[in-house]
Parts: sequence; structure tokens; C-alpha cells
Amino acid sequence: MRCLLLGAGMQARAIAHDLLAQPDLEELAVVEHDAAVLEAFVADNDDARLTYYQGDVRDEALLGPLLADADVCLSAVNYWYNDDLTRLAIAGACHFLDLGGNNDVVARQFARHDAAAAAGVTVLPDCGLAPGLAGLLGWHLAQGWDRCDRVRLRVGGLPAAPRPPLDYMIVFAVQGLINEYIEPCLVLRDGAEAVVPGMSEVETLAWDGLGELEAFQTSGGCSTLTRTLRGSVRDLDYKTIRYPGHAERIRLLMDLGLTGSDPVRTPAGEVRPRDVLGACLEAACPKDGPDLVLLRAEAEGLVGGVRRRRRIEILDREDPATGLTAMMRMTGFPAAILGAMLARGEIDAPGARPQELVVPVPAVIAALRDRGIAVAETAADLD
Repeated sequence: MRCLLLGAGMQARAIAHDLLAQPDLEELAVVEHDAAVLEAFVADNDDARLTYYQGDVRDEALLGPLLADADVCLSAVNYWYNDDLTRLAIAGACHFLDLGGNNDVVARQFARHDAAAAAGVTVLPDCGLAPGLAGLLGWHLAQGWDRCDRVRLRVGGLPAAPRPPLDYMIVFAVQGLINEYIEPCLVLRDGAEAVVPGMSEVETLAWDGLGELEAFQTSGGCSTLTRTLRGSVRDLDYKTIRYPGHAERIRLLMDLGLTGSDPVRTPAGEVRPRDVLGACLEAACPKDGPDLVLLRAEAEGLVGGVRRRRRIEILDREDPATGLTAMMRMTGFPAAILGAMLARGEIDAPGARPQELVVPVPAVIAALRDRGIAVAETAADLD
């Protein structure tokens, strides 16, 4: 298989690590605009199957031939590029997936369904952790009930040793993090799609070995599930897990207007508050050190007249042997697994598709376990 990887940052490193472990990989081409980031990537990856290009993913003259030569393109760049990249992938007859994270961009990608289908190209947005793996597991758990009452998705990337002021570490693009906090969140309530505010509905959550945590509404984590499960599940929501007190601190920043996008006047000129906040978060929050990722997906309902709960849990930690953080592993590995499936023809569904409708979830779970990620599945009667 021949793969094109856009970006050479943290998540791209994990994607490349996984793809390079596949014996049927023939070539992995990497495009990155930042010379320093690309240089660090090259230093970490000595493999004859790799080719590198320093350039802009908006450069159609650069990307066109690379897409035409690849079986699948995996986008690990900022979400706002993904609709144009989808268009270019379709033109190059190349399967495409991305790490997603923005509902409006994903909607524009799905609007390209007919063009993708006509070109024989499969487009899968939102293929990271959340959106991505969490939604696949939620879909998987929602199947096989006489009546499925609720699906809950809870996911968090946390430092193993929390430090003030936010008890958080930067594990992906900070502007994407701000979007998740401030944008409206899609849920299912009483079987109908509804919208709730980000940072709302804070709940206490217990996790063995970690004690008491909190979880709250954030945008994008459900991806397309509110559409694909509408009519078959009564209630569905996604919440982000943090250490206690995080939500209160973030809401204060929001109340002060620091997540706003409209420029404000300052003695130094006009600035967007969220740009200042992003820079301050980058400076104040650690970017390295041991981390962990928590994922809990559960469904409740009736089967055979018995009320039951099914649950899948993952607790993954940084791998010191590879230098990959838990967030890199849990975001990059699912994308690489699906990318390889597309390249091998194991997913054959041309068009722009909600991944839960076309991805074989048991095969993904098996692939995660093969990579040393412990996926625990349990079930219990509730009556």
C-alpha cells in the first residue's frame, strides 16, 4: 500500500509509526510546511519507504501528483484544511481520512458524497480518538438491543501528574481545544437531536486508581452519531474528562471573553482574545511528560426483558519505549488502522461516509489490542 500523510506533528508521528510497522507498506510520503517540525520527524524516522516534502497542503501543484500516486491520504493537519483536501483527494482518486473535530467542516465534506462515489473514493472524516474511536465504540455498543435507552461517551487526555493552573497538558492543537470548549454540542434527547452549550452539565465521574474526576459537554465528540443513531437510541451524549475544578476555571475565562473571536482594541493594537488565550495556554500548560488517555463508552437498555449495561473502557499511558504519548497513540493509531483498511480494500464504500456505517468495529478493537492497547469489555444486569 502507498500512503500520503499530511503533517508531521505529534499525531502524525504516531500515524507514521503505525504505518511503518505494516509489512505491506510500500511508500509513505509526508508533507509538512514547518522545516523544523519536518527535520525532527526525519530524525525520528529512518526508513527507506519514507519520502519527505516541505510544502503547504494548499499547494495543489505539490499535492496533485502525490494524491494520484497514493492509495490513501491521511490528514493530520488543522481541521480547516480538510474540506479542500477532500476535494483534491477526490480529484486524485485517492481515499481520504482525517482527524476532524469541527462539525461545519465535516458537513461540507459530506456534501461531496456524490463526487466521491463517482470517483470510487471513500472519504472518512473524524477518524481520531474523539471524534473517531469513541464514536465507533458507541455505535458498536448500541447494536443488538430490544431497546437502547442511552449511550454515554466519556473521553479525556490528562497529565499523569496534574499541575496548576489548569491540571492539564497540551496534547493537541490549542485552537482546536478552544473550539471544543466553546462550540455547541450535539446530543440526542428523548430520541431527537438537540444542542446544548459547551462546558455545561458537569458531572462527577469515578475511575479506579484515579479517584474522582469530572466530565462536561464539549463539541464534536459525537461526530455523526446523533444522525446515525437517531430513532434507535433515546439519549446520547459525549463529555470530556478532566481533573476536578477544570471546568470552573475554563468557564471563568469564557465569561471574561477570552475565548472570543471578534478583535478587541488594546494599546498594542487589535487582537483576537482567543489568540491571546491560546498563546497563554501554550506557555502555561506543559506539553510533555507522562500522560494518560481515558475512554469509557457505555450503553444501557433492554434485551430479552432484562435491563443491562454494556461498557468498554480504555486507560492508555505514554509508551517510553517509542516516545509516543497516550494521546498520540490513541489518536494516531485508530487513524492509521482505518487508513490501512482503506488502502487494502477492507473498507469498500465509495462516497463521503459516517465511519460507523462502514468500519468493521470488532476488527478495529482487535487491531488496538495487537498494538498493546488494553480494551476492556464488560456487561452487567441492572435490575
